[in-house]
Amino acid sequence: MPAPDLTPPEAARWAARSGLPLAKDRHAEVAATADHIHAVVSLLRELDFGETPPAAVYRAGGEQHDGAV
Repeated sequence: MPAPDLTPPEAARWAARSGLPLAKDRHAEVAATADHIHAVVSLLRELDFGETPPAAVYRAGGEQHDGAV
């Protein structure tokens, strides 16, 4: 179930609760940006990484490059 869009007054209220009061002319832009971020994160949560190990397991430089195709 998708979350409803964040309204400009809600964005202002959440920002104020976080200690970041917004100028009135910024409410709509902040709400739109928050909605976009939420949409992107929702898509990322749907990805199936299967057997992919966490990034903490990866060690850079450990690959063997043999040039075979």
